[in-house]
Amino acid sequence: MLLPDVAFLSQLADAADAETLPRFRTGTAVDNKRAADFDPVTEADRAAERAILTAIAARHPEDAVLGEEFGASGKGDRLWVIDPIDGTRAFISGVPVWGTLIGFCEAGRARAGIMSQPFTGERYVADGEAAWCLHRGVRTRLAVSAVRLVEEATLFTTSPRLFAARGAPNFEALEARARLTRFGTDCYAFCMLAAGHVDLVVETGLKPYDIVALVPIIEQAGGIVTRTDGGRPESGGDIVAAGTRELHEAALAILNG
Repeated sequence: MLLPDVAFLSQLADAADAETLPRFRTGTAVDNKRAADFDPVTEADRAAERAILTAIAARHPEDAVLGEEFGASGKGDRLWVIDPIDGTRAFISGVPVWGTLIGFCEAGRARAGIMSQPFTGERYVADGEAAWCLHRGVRTRLAVSAVRLVEEATLFTTSPRLFAARGAPNFEALEARARLTRFGTDCYAFCMLAAGHVDLVVETGLKPYDIVALVPIIEQAGGIVTRTDGGRPESGGDIVAAGTRELHEAALAILNG
């Protein structure tokens, strides 16, 4: 069977946007999914995932799905992986760096995906051959930066505190060498890497729904994304994405001590 095309990925994003955007900056109710700390979820998360699932079931009822809010269903080589709002903390804080992530895997490999940010009107999409930014009717092909040295790189991560249990000194060594480090943009940072504005993104403890949609966007823009052990990133874990192989290898060497 063929990969999902940009039109269908956009249809799925439209369905999600109709649920997320009207609830953004409205003071929507927030629930906590994890008693040990704060892991927020809102009705926007749940409604958007339901809308995506409904649209997939209508077109591809034979496909398997994995969503952050409603889990897994179905079996087979064709798998949709959904994060209805990646960056719920940003969403409830009114900051437009969250996004809806919809990824498609075939035989375990991420092949197509979309990130939709409806407040800014941006969509970042990979169609199996190339990656694109769709913004206000303009379609721009994505291409990563050519930076090869850590000392020339702009580095992003969600929070340096997340590395406390997984090797904070190694991340700090990477940060100390990078030209510029910024925090807190979740999926948006990976899309900025695909667009050539960011050179290096490092994250820890990701789930499949945090990364699958972004993998083809990065790779089809010419970038590299793996786990810190060098393995494929579809299963999540500790992730490094870079615009060039030289920068990626240098970052891995520092992070792995």
